[in-house]
Amino acid sequence: MRRVMLGILLTLALPVTALGKSVEFTNTGGTLTGTNSGFALTGSTLTSVNGFGGGGVITGNLGTLALTTGALTSGLLTMGGTFASGGSFTITGNGSNGLPNGTIFSGSFSGPVTWTLVTLNNGTHDYTLTGALTGLYLGVPTNGVTVQLTVNTGTGFFNGSAAIASGDSDIVIPARNGVVAEPGTLGLLSTGLLGVAGLARRRARATYSLER
Repeated sequence: MRRVMLGILLTLALPVTALGKSVEFTNTGGTLTGTNSGFALTGSTLTSVNGFGGGGVITGNLGTLALTTGALTSGLLTMGGTFASGGSFTITGNGSNGLPNGTIFSGSFSGPVTWTLVTLNNGTHDYTLTGALTGLYLGVPTNGVTVQLTVNTGTGFFNGSAAIASGDSDIVIPARNGVVAEPGTLGLLSTGLLGVAGLARRRARATYSLER
């Protein structure tokens, strides 16, 4: 399901002609802290990589993922809103299982970042942080998307920090001729579409959990 949703986001974010293979990075854990000045994710472990070097799925303690966003531009931290582009987004490998020991992707958010509140059927709350990325993948300019899910906050609302349950990021493998989507194209990505996609992904996962 997560691969499908990331594929939808990539399709929305990038022109069809620029789409190609991508590498999916999964992170777990860490703490997301937030104020009106922006969010910061620290201490999140890279646990799975799919497609690196054209290979299959690699799992284990593979490195770290960290991010920051721009300031809140609309909405509320408790109820969901939109944050400005910019900030930073870094995926770092630790040399395990064929990954580099160092920076794999370094960039920032190329458009508005969506913070979405999801109220589950039992009255508890989850949040998703979703945005389009631009930066360098192994030193080459490219783009991508990320969806970060918080641990359920119970019946209360976000109070300045929350643990991360999991996150998924798709980074487009740069074409051999160096042609990738321009950051301005990603900036046109609709905040509403990002929110809807993240909401659909979270609800599907919540439904699955309730049915178990």
